Amino acid sequence: RRRQASPSGQGVRLKGWFSRQSSSSPTTFCTCAERGFWALRGSGWEQLHDYAERESGYTMRAQIEVIPCKICGDKSSGIHYGVITCEGCKGFFRRSQQNNASYSCPRQRNCLIDRTNRNRCQHCRLQKCLALGMSRDAVKFGRMSKKQRDSLYAEVQKHQQRLQEQRQQQSGEAEALVRVYNSSISNSLSNLNNETSSTYANGHIIDLPKSEGYYSVDSGQPSPDQSGLDITGIKQIKQEPIYDLTSVPNLFTYSPFNNGQLAPGITMTEIDRIAQNIIKSHLETCQYTMEELHQLAWQTHTYEEIKAYQSKSREALWQQCAIQITHAIQYVVEFAKRITGFMELCQNDQILLLKSGCLEVVLVRMCRAFNPLNNTVLFEGKYGGMQMFKALGSDDLVNEAFDFAKNLCSLQLTEEEIALFSSAVLISPDRAWLIEPRKVQKLQEKIYFALQHVIQKNHLDDETLAKLIAKIPTITAVCNLHGEKLQVFKQSHPDIVNTLFPPLYKELFNPDCATVCK
Repeated sequence: RRRQASPSGQGVRLKGWFSRQSSSSPTTFCTCAERGFWALRGSGWEQLHDYAERESGYTMRAQIEVIPCKICGDKSSGIHYGVITCEGCKGFFRRSQQNNASYSCPRQRNCLIDRTNRNRCQHCRLQKCLALGMSRDAVKFGRMSKKQRDSLYAEVQKHQQRLQEQRQQQSGEAEALVRVYNSSISNSLSNLNNETSSTYANGHIIDLPKSEGYYSVDSGQPSPDQSGLDITGIKQIKQEPIYDLTSVPNLFTYSPFNNGQLAPGITMTEIDRIAQNIIKSHLETCQYTMEELHQLAWQTHTYEEIKAYQSKSREALWQQCAIQITHAIQYVVEFAKRITGFMELCQNDQILLLKSGCLEVVLVRMCRAFNPLNNTVLFEGKYGGMQMFKALGSDDLVNEAFDFAKNLCSLQLTEEEIALFSSAVLISPDRAWLIEPRKVQKLQEKIYFALQHVIQKNHLDDETLAKLIAKIPTITAVCNLHGEKLQVFKQSHPDIVNTLFPPLYKELFNPDCATVCK
């Protein structure tokens, strides 16, 4: 389920935003599974539809959804046209019947239909729908025969039992991993205790780009005052116990440092602590988990929906995109807040780094929600291509963003690598007006050390880190192009921007503050 920003409060000063302590409250899910099946059978199955409405969809429909889609195996959403299917197969069958479509198979009429390739052959998909009993004349659930109802009930019970067994097995595996992990960490740290006072004297793993006057805050212009900066519209991200080191298998593949050269003043224990903090923070502040993104991978906007986007006015689509970007930025702000080293920077530098780097992190995170197989990106719950954004009148910006996402996807980064690269992009010492650029640089260097270690562990290609660093100018160029397009749009539609765009978006990308944002 998509994690929403909680609707708490109006805008707050970013200064106060950082000073608040994060509070965590467990999420409670209310279901009526314990009231469900037998109660319904005793009181009459014909009343199921009304009962389901009264219980807000958490009754029999929720239990039926444990059965995968009979057509493609994706998560089902109920009984449609007489068969348990997902929303995608329901919509496909409805369109095929409305249009009296006649499909042909380019192969042998025996194509495999599953979640990943169900869109490749419409003929075989339709034949499977018909073979499994889908029909426009199918009776509704409440009119099923007793034999059909009993059969369905037995299948639900079977799937529920299977899910319970899987959860128990995963729980046992997680406990075993925790024991192994804790033992490994304990041994590694004890071995490192004697090494923490000694560091390697051989420079950096990479040469970070430096410009003349890199550390100078005296550029001939007065530094903008950040102490009273009012960035409104930021909402507290709802803190849910979504990720726990004891329940995320991917984190157990992370191994502490035991090799490599470290810059003076940096210990392996510190690098390991920073890396795990950043990875955990990233996982906790993504809008979608990878599992959710996989489930949505083939949920694409229909032809009619794409046409609707294309027919929108330029102002309406700009506003829509601004809202989506702002929502993503709120998660980036929360990500930054959870990075230990980031919170140790002065507030002026925290604000400047966020103002200049938040959109760059959104662009990096975009690769998680980008499908390079069909060049589509997740937008408002479904995937769509570049043609969806025609009404923006900014084809070059859209093309650049899509090209970057596709190129970044080609590196096949893991969640660990995306987390560390995102933080390295955000915590950049070459931002203008930083008060403590050396402190920012030291933190970024530690992040790059961690990123190098993870890349060496995951990739045979030892040039992956260099390829990532080479993409930073492209990230900056795309974000600068966004600023230019926004400025042009604001000149022609100032009232739209001033009255309808989210306050946080206006504050971050105000063209009048361009010197700060570059």
